[in-house]
Amino acid sequence: MPIIKSAKKAARQAEKRRSKNTAIKKVIRSVLKDFRNDPSAEKMAIVQSEYDKAVKKGLIKKNTASRRKANLAKFAKEHGVKIEGKKAAAKAEKPAAEKKPAAKKATTTKKAAAEKKPAAKKTAAKKTTAKKSEK
Repeated sequence: MPIIKSAKKAARQAEKRRSKNTAIKKVIRSVLKDFRNDPSAEKMAIVQSEYDKAVKKGLIKKNTASRRKANLAKFAKEHGVKIEGKKAAAKAEKPAAEKKPAAKKATTTKKAAAEKKPAAKKTAAKKTTAKKSEK
């Protein structure tokens, strides 16, 4: 048992964190087990969401969650689960004509960036002339 007050507090905090982490892991395991017993797109989305929440809370690393979600997708594909993501739905809704204005916006930002560069050079020139006049 810790003797120092700060060590006691650290032990209490560690106990709380451990209980929260184990609770989150239990939820992930139960949802994953449910998905593996009866694979469906809705259950897969729930499992992926739980992995994302665990990453957000710092329980697992981003690449670990990504790897596990990829394995889920592979498992779902083997079992014939149709997966419709947001990107697939967006591609079906948007026609190709709407993509062209987005390219025009990129060119206008390049022009604005080009205009800013000469202004920065002028300020540098003013500073050098001020230093010369001080000597």
